[in-house]
Amino acid sequence: MSTDAIVLLKEDHKEIRKLFRAFKATGPDAHATRANLTDKILEALTVHTYVENEVMYPRVSELVPELRAEILESFEEHHVADVLCQELALMSPENERYDAKTFVLIEAVSRHIEEEEDDWFPKVRAALGRKELQDIGAQLLDARARAPHRPEQPGVLRKAADALLG
Repeated sequence: MSTDAIVLLKEDHKEIRKLFRAFKATGPDAHATRANLTDKILEALTVHTYVENEVMYPRVSELVPELRAEILESFEEHHVADVLCQELALMSPENERYDAKTFVLIEAVSRHIEEEEDDWFPKVRAALGRKELQDIGAQLLDARARAPHRPEQPGVLRKAADALLG
């Protein structure tokens, strides 16, 4: 398995997109199926945003300072996704706003993924060597092992509070 940071993050994106497609393919009355898929989406996004926020963004910010504005925007996009994930984790699929909130999350994250893959990742790959990307990838794997898996876990809530109060 590759430890290239961009390859690892694109693999996450692929899995997240697959979950999004599965959710969209369900009918509005498929509450149990949607709840199951939403749980998987929330876990995937919680882990993914954690490793990017803890490792990828700080390391790229340090190594490629000209991307700082884009990194700050990505942090904010993650914050919005984290808030939506926290709200969805507390909602029932029968709630009239559940589907709308999930579709807003899907749209926001899909746009974020597209921006990363089409614009940001190529700039990072051009600026960093293979060895640096592999080192960052190894750090991503370490962070993934300690990442929270639920949006309501204390580490995620602390990050949201830091964003609001920081």
